[in-house]
Amino acid sequence: MAHSLLFSENSKYKDVRLFLILIPFINVVNYYLTYENFSSYWRLLATFSIDTLQGYIAWLIVRSIILWLDDRFPFELQPGKRVIMQLILTLLAGISSIILSTEFLNWLTTATPVPVSFYTKDIFIISIWFFVVNGIYVGLHYYYQFQDLEELRKKENKIITGGFMVSVSKKDVLLSYDEIIGFYFEGEYSVVVSIEKKKILIDLSLDKVEKTLPSFLFFRLNRQYIVHRQFIRGFEKLENGKITVSLKNSAPLPSPIPVSRTKAPAFKLWFATS
Repeated sequence: MAHSLLFSENSKYKDVRLFLILIPFINVVNYYLTYENFSSYWRLLATFSIDTLQGYIAWLIVRSIILWLDDRFPFELQPGKRVIMQLILTLLAGISSIILSTEFLNWLTTATPVPVSFYTKDIFIISIWFFVVNGIYVGLHYYYQFQDLEELRKKENKIITGGFMVSVSKKDVLLSYDEIIGFYFEGEYSVVVSIEKKKILIDLSLDKVEKTLPSFLFFRLNRQYIVHRQFIRGFEKLENGKITVSLKNSAPLPSPIPVSRTKAPAFKLWFATS
């Protein structure tokens, strides 16, 4: 169970398969740069396997630090500071892991100390690889962020080119969202108000209407009114956390429209970020 959790694909980075292949490849390059020859094939195989295992452990430590930083200090807050913090923490943790595991294995298997070249040459080469690993994770972050923005743009374009279906003179007509000021409840029917000030009855409750609308364009101000954001002028704070929303060129919808204390925070966030 623990093994499957450690090597499970993270929903953001999709990095496990990449590093399962990359770390042995890094070791091959390190061996090429570090060693001129090996007297024993079996010794080479054993050493390579141990070094690869050390690499996986160091990577898992680095990966856990990066995922922790994603939750506590995301790139969007201060990108430069985040990158520097990530480099320092992962470099210290990764190098410490390699050093401690090397010293421990050396203590178990031999009576001689770790060669000085390990600290003067090997650690320097390994440090460079930790910078490469960090570069991969930073690149993956911005690559997936770009993908998310592209998907959002496509989704918004699809929504904007859609609309709300109404019946006019026994004909079904698609009103584009930009043609709609808002919706309100009157008597037993809901009413859609077009930019031409036309009122069209619809046989749906406001609850059902709300579910069909793109949330970044329309907001349910209270039980009676749903309004398109392009017709919202602003809002005024009242006592007890309530607000009133003023509309522009919105007749026959009233202005201002009261918003309850419970819905006010959600409206403020929507109005500021949409």
